[in-house]
Amino acid sequence: MSENTTLHAAFAAHVSAALDALESAGALPSGLSRRAIAVEPPRDPSHGDLSTNAAMVLAKPAGMKPRDLAEALVAELAKLDQVTGAEIAGPGFINLRLSDTAWLDELRTIAALGADYGRSTIGGGARVNVEYVSANPTGPMHMGHCRGAVVGDALAALLEFAGHAVTREYYVNDAGGQVDVLARSAHLRYREALGEDIGAIPEGLYPGDYLVPVGKALAEEFDDRFVSAPEQDWLVAFRERAVAAMMAMIRDDLALLGIEHDVFASEAQLQAQGKPAEAEAWLRGQDLVYDGVLEKPKGKEIDDWEPIELPLFRSTKFGDDQDRPIRKSDGKWTYFGADLAYHMQKAASADALIDIWGADHAGTVKRIKAAVAALSEGQGKPIPFDVKLVQMVQLLRDGEPVKMSKRSGTFVTLADVVREVGKDVVRFTMLTRKPEAQMDFDFAKVVEASKDNPVFYVQYCHARVRSTMRKAADEGFATSPDNVALLGEEELELIKLAAQFPRVVEAAASAREPHRIAFFLHDLAAAFHGYWNLGNDRPEKRFIVAQNGELSGARLYLAAQIGQLVRNGLMLLGVEAVEEM
Repeated sequence: MSENTTLHAAFAAHVSAALDALESAGALPSGLSRRAIAVEPPRDPSHGDLSTNAAMVLAKPAGMKPRDLAEALVAELAKLDQVTGAEIAGPGFINLRLSDTAWLDELRTIAALGADYGRSTIGGGARVNVEYVSANPTGPMHMGHCRGAVVGDALAALLEFAGHAVTREYYVNDAGGQVDVLARSAHLRYREALGEDIGAIPEGLYPGDYLVPVGKALAEEFDDRFVSAPEQDWLVAFRERAVAAMMAMIRDDLALLGIEHDVFASEAQLQAQGKPAEAEAWLRGQDLVYDGVLEKPKGKEIDDWEPIELPLFRSTKFGDDQDRPIRKSDGKWTYFGADLAYHMQKAASADALIDIWGADHAGTVKRIKAAVAALSEGQGKPIPFDVKLVQMVQLLRDGEPVKMSKRSGTFVTLADVVREVGKDVVRFTMLTRKPEAQMDFDFAKVVEASKDNPVFYVQYCHARVRSTMRKAADEGFATSPDNVALLGEEELELIKLAAQFPRVVEAAASAREPHRIAFFLHDLAAAFHGYWNLGNDRPEKRFIVAQNGELSGARLYLAAQIGQLVRNGLMLLGVEAVEEM
């Protein structure tokens, strides 16, 4: 095995080579799909080190009994020097036991690859567009945006590490009614900046003080030209400047989290270029858009309701409960109609699309997926499209909900939270649960120095490694791979867990689930801390054994690689690996 080939990749190749040998011998038909074959640790560690389902996957298409194929495979795999045992379990699973040398070689591979250990080529350079955050440009970012921002950014980094070419995109919703409200709110602050007593902010306008500096900037630029002018004279100019100011604020907020996007796509620009009309024309050609009348809303009486003919997308064809309008009665595009065109634009320069949305958008997933499938197919290349829904975050202080008021414009901003607890704490915490699960963010608990706080627990693991290295250097000890054969069973178990990282990366990237990296890091940290604690009661189990330089060098070498893996994983999450705590 090459020092640049990880153990799991090597054994996947060994299984493939064994199947090649069976094909060459005429014991297995050639040309069978091997896509579903997996090589991974068995669920029960007592069954061995690795398991493969190859016989189960290929038996039926080969016209063989699974156990018969498994027996032939076992005979081939047992020839490998690194295999000390090969057994058939159940109906045809194959369990392998590996030599200690195989695991010690993997430890050297971690050292050889360093920051690239776990990097994969499964993406094959495929272009993936990841759109995330896309908060309306009407104010600073709050914690409702934070979780999706972190999930999207970590997913983008994970996909790049797994061999994809990633574009990080933000969709600026600058064409809807909310930006007109923003312009009117800015006009009010503009008048205030010129000395007018504006009193209480009227219902329907944005009340936050974050618009005060926008009003001052408008006053400096326009003086009193638009104080009494009709709205049509200033609305466009105020909207453009207010949106630009909000986007500058949003970029600054995201920078606090270490997030930068490659593309900021404007909805207003999209509409100005006629993209929604292009999408509508194509959909009409596929009989997916027609002119029709929506049913009267059920459950309530609307006195002035009138049936109006609108262009409707046939979303019922894809499981929706009714067809959806892509234009409003005044001819303006609905959000759904503009969104169709936006995804068509993204699909033109990507091989796959991923959107990170809030859970409140769950109702639109099915129809937008259907529309994107139709549009992308029309471009001659069906584009895989995945939507990840992210639940809201509840803010707590010592278990008590943090009170916020939308009416008064007082809410906890993302910047407030990052400045209080730090970027790393926020980012790691957002990935400690699956995004579709509810999350509590307790200001007290996320900074707690205890094993119950996963952020602290993982960072402390790295800090312990670095502290051990500094102490070893002071006492004249150095890491050395020369005597790793001295490592015992406890150390080998730590190596076996560490060796899972490459396959965790690939599985997380394939499933679009960056939280799996956080889970792995927590498990690795727990194993490292568990081994560390052995030395509290048994001095001979410490990383530095004063009377034994050779053993100390081997254990320090192991510790150094654990530290490297923690750094690799934290890098994917956008979290710093601290030197001390």
